[in-house]
Amino acid sequence: MQTLINFGISLIIAVQGMGDWLIVPMKLFSYLGNEEFFMFVLPLLYWSVDSALGLRVGLILVTSNLFNNVFKLIFAGPRPYWVSSHVRALWTSETSFGIPSGHAQNAVTIWGMMAAYGKRTWVWVTAIALMFLIGFSRIFLAAHFPHDVVFGWFLGAILLWAFMRFWDPIAAWVSPKTLSQKIIIAFITSMLFVALGFGVTTFRSGFQIPADWINNAALVNGETPDPLSPDGTFTSAGIFFGLASGAAWIMSIGGYQAAGPVQKRAIRYVIGLIGVLILYMGLGAIFPRNPDLISYALRYVRYTLIGFWVSAGAPWTFIKMKLADRS
Repeated sequence: MQTLINFGISLIIAVQGMGDWLIVPMKLFSYLGNEEFFMFVLPLLYWSVDSALGLRVGLILVTSNLFNNVFKLIFAGPRPYWVSSHVRALWTSETSFGIPSGHAQNAVTIWGMMAAYGKRTWVWVTAIALMFLIGFSRIFLAAHFPHDVVFGWFLGAILLWAFMRFWDPIAAWVSPKTLSQKIIIAFITSMLFVALGFGVTTFRSGFQIPADWINNAALVNGETPDPLSPDGTFTSAGIFFGLASGAAWIMSIGGYQAAGPVQKRAIRYVIGLIGVLILYMGLGAIFPRNPDLISYALRYVRYTLIGFWVSAGAPWTFIKMKLADRS
């Protein structure tokens, strides 16, 4: 591992030597792989472009995030600026372990899903270019080592293949079941997410973060690495349950169409996004954020409500307001 780290430090120093003019575009590409960015894109896809594509993107995103957290805990690898002061930390808002790169992984799963759904050559070319540039940006910004990015691409490709291979068979198995059965299946799946994430977190609970990692990180932004937090597990599990159960419910009452005039699509997005922000910020301000079971359970509830609002609550509101039609 030390050989990979040494190689990575040398490569990061070399690419950063290409010039500061790359800082702004690299930060832009890095943002295109951000979880927060996709949280804005997902509702846009589901409410105003194509609800089927939006659901696929939402479910693969939360699944990707869960497995990214799991593998980060398994490998427990550092960020470049945690281990070396010779690299410039140009992206410092990360407190989790480094490998695999979540940005690189999500770039493959999300942009790959869009390209596979669109089935057009130019979409694939654009998606592959974004996958590369997002991954490269993480190296340039010293947020990740090259091997973090490569493994992120690899894991993302496996997840994308799995979704494309098993989506239709699973949909065919779930489709004839009752609404209650679908909701139970979604809940059990989300609990498996929790069990997997919590299990790996427990496995790593005794890990001692090296003092030099903490000191180097503190010198950059004053933040202490917090790679053992299970918050991401409950976020992914809650959004998965909310999206899946909401999609099952909205289909049971006639479905939802994202088609319509541009004006209505834009109004839907604004109204829906206000609802997301109310749930995200409002409940975030009310619910406790302590490292205890009650806080984790409330975090699960909070993100379940956000997921349900995206896939069912907002579409139902749009239909009632005559801003959308049923499928």
